This record gives sequence, C-alpha cells and structure tokens, in this order.
Amino acid sequence: MAEQEQSEVSPLQIDLARQILDEARREGWKLGDRIPEQRLARRFGVSRSPVRGALLLLAERGLMRLEPGRGFILEADPSDMAGDDDLVPPSTAEQLHGTLLSDRALGRLPAEVSETELTERYGVSRGVVRRVFMRLAAEGLAERQRGHGWRFADSLDTPEAIAESYQFRLGVECVALRAPTFRAEPERLAQLRDAHRTVLDRPLAGMTRQTWFALNASFHETLAGWSHNRFFVQAVRQQNNLRRMKELAVFTSLDPDRVRQSCDEHLAILAAIEDGELGFAEALLRRHLELAGRLSVGRYTPD
Repeated sequence: MAEQEQSEVSPLQIDLARQILDEARREGWKLGDRIPEQRLARRFGVSRSPVRGALLLLAERGLMRLEPGRGFILEADPSDMAGDDDLVPPSTAEQLHGTLLSDRALGRLPAEVSETELTERYGVSRGVVRRVFMRLAAEGLAERQRGHGWRFADSLDTPEAIAESYQFRLGVECVALRAPTFRAEPERLAQLRDAHRTVLDRPLAGMTRQTWFALNASFHETLAGWSHNRFFVQAVRQQNNLRRMKELAVFTSLDPDRVRQSCDEHLAILAAIEDGELGFAEALLRRHLELAGRLSVGRYTPD
C-alpha cells in the first residue's frame, strides 16, 4: 500500500511540497494558520490541483491537516521543518536544481550550457533538465538561448559584483519605502516580528543556512511588497535568488553574531514602520544595507 501511494506522488507535487515548506519559513507561518491554496498556485505558477496534491503529501507527513470547510491547516512549526529530506525527499528535478546552482557558483559550469551536455553530465532526462531551467528562468537565474542552450544569469562571484548588488539594492529597497503607495500590513508585520524574535530566543548554533536565508529574504521582499509596486518586488526577489545561488552553495556556516545583529536591525526597521516613521525606517534600512555590503565584499555573508 505504501509503495502504491509513493508511486502516485508526482515529481511536481514533491517539488511543490518542498517549495511550500520554504514559503512557510519565509513567511513565518504559525501553528493553526490556514494555508492559502490559491495564492500558492499563483506564487508557483501552477493550478490549484498540484498544490492540493502537495498539501496532501505534507498532511500525510503530519505537517498539515485538512479540515472540512476550512481547507489545510498548519500542524507543525515551520522553523522545525528546515532541511528535513526524510519528510519530503527531493525529486530528481529538485536535486538537479541544487546541483546546478552549486556547480555554477563554484565555477564548475560555464555561463552557457546546452541541454544535451547537461543530460549526459548528470545522467538525467532532457525533460528534467528543461523543467529545472524553466524554474531557473522564473527565478531570474537563467535565460534561454537561441537553439537548445541556456545562459546562467551573472552571479555574485566577485567583490565588484557584490558591491554592485548592494548599490542596486540600496536604490531599490530604500525607494520602495518612500513609494506613495507604501502600506504595511499589520498582520504580516506581526508575523515577521515574531519570526525574528523566535530566532533570537533559540540557540543560533542549531540554525541552518536555509532557515536564516528564507527569513532574511522574506523580510526584504515583504518590505518591497508593501510598496505595492510589482517591479520593486521582482527586483528584490531576483537579488535574493542571486544571493541564494552563491550563499547556499559556498558557505557552510553562519556567523551567530551577525545573525543576531541582523535580527535586531530588522526589528528596529519594523518598529519604525509600525510607528509610521517611514523616513526613520528608510535611514535604518540604508545603514543596514551599507553595513551588510561592507561585510560582504570579500566574503559573502547574510544580511
């Protein structure tokens, strides 16, 4: 029976289940929260059917429960889900996605590649390669070339590129706070604040890079999202994807002092936004990014 159930789980459902766990950490979901199926479908560019299949898979693992009339409810703490391949083993496509990012970040792959050479190199089907690159394209990390080739986006692999990235982020993220359409969402702000306080309340030695990166990226993307300008959000999200490509591939540990400092800085920015002091919040964000940029040149660190 277990073998039959396993065979009915599609690679897409497995990939979506893992992405949903990432989204839970990113957004700081809490026990008892209702899972937004339709929003997840829009977020991942799929219909509700595979999202529901992924949620059912997570429900089988005890991470969600399905309640009549309410939908899926979160049953487990997202911060305890990080990196647990035993719960949702990665599909071939998910494994290839991580391997490609790592190999590109480490210089093992050139900027331009073909589906044929990758099929031979990694021992997977062309369909899997194409599906992974479609995902990389959606993340802003690759683009299709003429013919059958793909080109990786420029990565943050030099001090100059890292400095340029932070200069760009200073322009985009600080301007987003000054947008006339900027409106913070109180419930989401409270979620972010609680997620950061949870990090500070727990031993940082046990925190994974994935958990911290998801929260860190969520903070910056949420602030950009409150501008209600889709182009700010797209720009910040792409920068986070570029940072993820390098950081998760190369650095094996976190600096607890820097994580703690970043949490404190994030909380101060959130407090200023909550008080309606957007000019002060912008000044804090600018100082935060400038410090992170200086620390990151020469060694890529989380901000």
